[in-house]
Amino acid sequence: MASSHLGSSPAQVPDLEILGDNVTIHPAGYSAPLNHKDGASERNLVENMARFRENPFDWLKEVSLYVSGAGWRAYDDVIGQPIFYSGFSENMKAAVMGTPMLRRKIEELAEKRVQLECELGLLGQGVERPKRSSDRREEIETSLKEVALEMTDHMICKMESKRFIRGAYYLCTQLLTRAYHQGIHVSSEEVLRLRSVAAKASKEKTSIIFLPCHRSHVDYVSLQLICYRLGIALPTVVAGDNLNFPGVGYFLQHAGAMWIRRSGFQDDALYTTVLQSYIDTLLQNGFNFECFIEGGRSRTGKLLPPKFGILGFLLESVMSGRVNDAIICPVSTQYDKVIETQSYVSELLGQPKPKENLADFLSSSSVLSLKLGRVDVRFHEPWSLRRFIDDQHNRASTLPEQIDLKISKDSDMRIRLLRTMGYRVLSEINAVSVVMPTALIGTVLLTLRGRGVGKAELVRRVEWLGDRVRGKGGRVAHFYGTPTSQVVDRGLEVLGPGLVGRVQGILETYYAVDRFQLSFYRNMTIHLFISEALVSAAMYTRVKQGGGPDNQRISFGALYEQVSFLSQLFRGEFIYPTEGLTVNLENTLRGLEAGDVIKVSRDSGGAAISIELSDTERQRGREDFDFYCFLIWPFIEASWLAAVSLMGLTPPIDQKNEVWLNLKQAQDSAQLLGKTLYHQGDLSYFEAVNKSTLNNALQRFEEEGIVMVSKSRDTRTPATTKLSTEWMPTRSTQTGEIMPQGRLWDFTEMIAKSRREGKNRRDGATVSTRVIALADKIGQQLYTTAAAPAANPQYEMNRRRRKPKEIKAVSRL
Repeated sequence: MASSHLGSSPAQVPDLEILGDNVTIHPAGYSAPLNHKDGASERNLVENMARFRENPFDWLKEVSLYVSGAGWRAYDDVIGQPIFYSGFSENMKAAVMGTPMLRRKIEELAEKRVQLECELGLLGQGVERPKRSSDRREEIETSLKEVALEMTDHMICKMESKRFIRGAYYLCTQLLTRAYHQGIHVSSEEVLRLRSVAAKASKEKTSIIFLPCHRSHVDYVSLQLICYRLGIALPTVVAGDNLNFPGVGYFLQHAGAMWIRRSGFQDDALYTTVLQSYIDTLLQNGFNFECFIEGGRSRTGKLLPPKFGILGFLLESVMSGRVNDAIICPVSTQYDKVIETQSYVSELLGQPKPKENLADFLSSSSVLSLKLGRVDVRFHEPWSLRRFIDDQHNRASTLPEQIDLKISKDSDMRIRLLRTMGYRVLSEINAVSVVMPTALIGTVLLTLRGRGVGKAELVRRVEWLGDRVRGKGGRVAHFYGTPTSQVVDRGLEVLGPGLVGRVQGILETYYAVDRFQLSFYRNMTIHLFISEALVSAAMYTRVKQGGGPDNQRISFGALYEQVSFLSQLFRGEFIYPTEGLTVNLENTLRGLEAGDVIKVSRDSGGAAISIELSDTERQRGREDFDFYCFLIWPFIEASWLAAVSLMGLTPPIDQKNEVWLNLKQAQDSAQLLGKTLYHQGDLSYFEAVNKSTLNNALQRFEEEGIVMVSKSRDTRTPATTKLSTEWMPTRSTQTGEIMPQGRLWDFTEMIAKSRREGKNRRDGATVSTRVIALADKIGQQLYTTAAAPAANPQYEMNRRRRKPKEIKAVSRL
């Protein structure tokens, strides 16, 4: 039986309480005094902010302390390099403009332009050419320096005034604590370790590079508040220039934001050099740095694949030797409730993302009166980027000669380093992430077979899931001995009736109101159980056939094949253990066997022969097995939907010439198909029409050569796509209908083997015919659009063909 207190494990790291100028460490299991003013047992970094309407005198006193810079508010004796002084921005611009890299690039670009003008005869002939060329070169260099200076001024953060940052801290803390009324929580152990690392780095003039996950715009604020309150030099934060709108942009830039273009700058040699020079300057002088490892915000709740843009600039700084070293610190930020989830749902259902502006920013102020729970920030143990690079080079040098040749080129080694570094950071973020009560509640509600659940059963399942999380090495947010029933009540209050409803007129029963939005919180836990989920989904290919245990038993070979296929299919969605498929599968089977979920028959040498559900698991209603299946089924549905939508890309029977279809329209048509199938009962999960998951699946199919995609350097030219010839379905010569056969259909059926079946849905010939007909109907609309005059010649000029390849069983579980 699970403990009656959620998260009271002795291994739990204590939380840090900072009130006024006092720092106190509370051990795990600490219970706050009952006379605590708000009745809550947790303490945090930013509570006890005075409110003007509640107590104007305390509010005025608190404001005066910030204005005068009393105590820690002065932000004078910070750990790190000097920041927030008059002239900081001008010194930074001068340092960037003076970098040898930028000076050389300006000279190089000017020389190329002069050579071009000479070839065009624009600089005269004979003896006059050298003089005119020299004057023209000087003129171009002057112009380029002006452009580079303007770029630099727009890009850099402008840490000019301590009085400004004190006011910014006070304002942000007021706003954050109004929305997240339980404040920001950190681990005392991790914070003390971070301060120690920061002190050493400061002496050595080494930068700390914070690499947080990104789920909300609040991420920008929370880490800055923590650094300020703990006396660590604020990092320069990479931010997309879409946030640089009037009013807010000025505030953010003077609070630590540096602006970069969101896209389209890779071909701008001057801009990329200015950006690299600025990053070099920051790291050479030991200024702390922050960028989000995923690039943009995750709309699904789970980690996104790493983006290698800014990461590449950081790696280049150290690999080139221009920067001696930097300290990498992965950061996890978790929320009881994310402010933006409602807008995320709209985007994932296909609505365009609105452009940020001040009016929308101010109109969202209503969220500031909500009680959204708390924010938990966790810091992984920092590590040296230089040591990481050296270790990777040493590993490469020990590889066999024929393998080493493949990575001998600098560009190949750089790509290898980027991928290894990116996924290492993601793995470490997962390792320190805290599972919040709202994530536990959301996961429980979305992994039940019934429509709802009673209060007692909900509490029991939350405790059960908390034990499973800790058993997998995860962390559960703890509440200092508060009973689980009270934690669940708080979680339900934070989620609100818009997400979790209570059935009126009967005994206390709760149900998922907005499953799509709740899936955001469920996805915060899935990384812990992905191996078990894949194994369970593979076993389900036999379990769903029904009958006795003998009929549901699966051979190890069949299990291995399906697990390998699924893990390869979701390679871009999840982060797997690094030991490889065979080792991970064996470890997962032994773990499930130890938990009495499955029974494994082995030969005399200990090798698995067959796998089936254990008698105990059957007696307890397949509680564990169903839980793992429910976690992965929405993703299987999305991949199946993406594959079915590709059937609709089959050209009409009378189509003679090659036609490339608009890629975005093809993606939108997959969503339209999914919504239609869901409402007609052929799709079990509405979350499967999630645009992000669908696009990830289509991207995966492109990587495997199932579809080809043509993209132009000109952003005004839309990307186009078509099915690869080897994967093209056939049409009936009599009816013109797409036939449920062929390589693509077999691939689709391989996915469908692990789909959930229920009372209202069964796979069969009738379903196949109806689904393909719908996909074909929607697909033909794409061909009608593409048949417009001159629709294809422009795209074909920039066509990028890929050699088709099969999805092979080489992935890692």
